[in-house]
Amino acid sequence: MFIAKVVGSVVATQKTESMRGSKLMMIEPYVIEPKARDRFVTTSRSLVAVDVVGVGEGEFVLVVQGSSARMTPETKPLPVDCTIIGIVDSVTLEKQNVPLE
Repeated sequence: MFIAKVVGSVVATQKTESMRGSKLMMIEPYVIEPKARDRFVTTSRSLVAVDVVGVGEGEFVLVVQGSSARMTPETKPLPVDCTIIGIVDSVTLEKQNVPLE
């Protein structure tokens, strides 16, 4: 599981029947800044993830990949390997709140 920021959406009008109705979002994984450990920084990667919780652009989310991505009731029958499973409200690291920006 990792934290990512929703940076956009993907529209695919032609897709396999099982994916019809699935909301696809562009996400960028984020990590704790390694030296200061006081903020999140992007990994500069982009991924497409299925959204099963109703996120919006700019939100920080929890994401699972691989076989875990198909363990939600909504994604069990889908050919996916990246699923948004939650919206992050806050992160605390070493008793300090880490801002999500």
